[in-house]
Amino acid sequence: MKALVTGGGGFLGLYIVEQLRERGDDVRVFSRGEYPWLAELGVETVRGDIRDADAVSNAVRGTDVVFHVAAVPGIWGPWERYYKINTRGAENVIDACRKHGVPKLVHTSSPSVIYDGQDHKNADESLSYPQPEQFLAHYPHSKMLAEKAVLAANDGETLATCALRPHLIWGPRDNHLIPRLIRRAKSGRLRRIGDGENLISMSYVENVATAHLQAADALDFESPVAGEAYFINEPEPVNLWSWIDELLTRAGLPPLKKRISAKKAYRIGHACEHVYRFLRLPGEPPMTRFLASQLSGSHYYSVAKAQRDFGYQPQVSIEQGMANLEPELRALAEES
Repeated sequence: MKALVTGGGGFLGLYIVEQLRERGDDVRVFSRGEYPWLAELGVETVRGDIRDADAVSNAVRGTDVVFHVAAVPGIWGPWERYYKINTRGAENVIDACRKHGVPKLVHTSSPSVIYDGQDHKNADESLSYPQPEQFLAHYPHSKMLAEKAVLAANDGETLATCALRPHLIWGPRDNHLIPRLIRRAKSGRLRRIGDGENLISMSYVENVATAHLQAADALDFESPVAGEAYFINEPEPVNLWSWIDELLTRAGLPPLKKRISAKKAYRIGHACEHVYRFLRLPGEPPMTRFLASQLSGSHYYSVAKAQRDFGYQPQVSIEQGMANLEPELRALAEES
């Protein structure tokens, strides 16, 4: 099988590439950057921008399945950037698959596409998409539009599609979530938000990569996977702040003691958004309404549908994942 992985040099994308190569698949990666380690894996690389339809088409040509992982994450930034990369980028991939007769498309989505600011407890895929005005950040809104486009593209004849929604991806080589968390803790800027009792789903990165391969293998025009979205995470939720304290302890840092109420964090986030928007400040605000809601609420999801339709089952336990991550945690804590 010839697979294309968009964003294959990134955190999740690289794990998908490695697992595909381990089982003997031919792999092509489409990305903006240059990643020398991909050549060591025997991977073909095509450089380009997901917003460039011609470049995407060139990368998709001659493949059997596309894993569309590339996206811009974050909680702040102009709508145009999120829309063009996350939404229009996905549409470019869909168009290229149709143009070149690629029969399978597996899209990496996010549980945030259905996040409406309320607690989600053992929620399943029957949750509806929020209204546009309910989104507190451009990332989930743009990803929701992308997911809807991908699932609508499933036509039962020429293109079979599905979308996976991994929640809070973590593990070794993370260049986003874990480093930021450790930096904030070291600087004293990390606070426990809310009552500290909120439960969340989490997804170890190798398990998420495996789910992508399992979904692709099960995906065809007649399978129950076609045209469907799936939550992907560990089956049991964890207490967010206990998990963060364990990360800090394994990094050699003290657990969190400072606390702020959920309502106060939300108000601060609202004020920060206004200030950053009015003054056009660079970077991201230290707090936003979306971040306050995510850090104080419970949001965990059932994986029964993924287990039923393509046999999803985590291969790496949380305990083993923590052990795998610990050397990087300590290295991050020792950085000046």
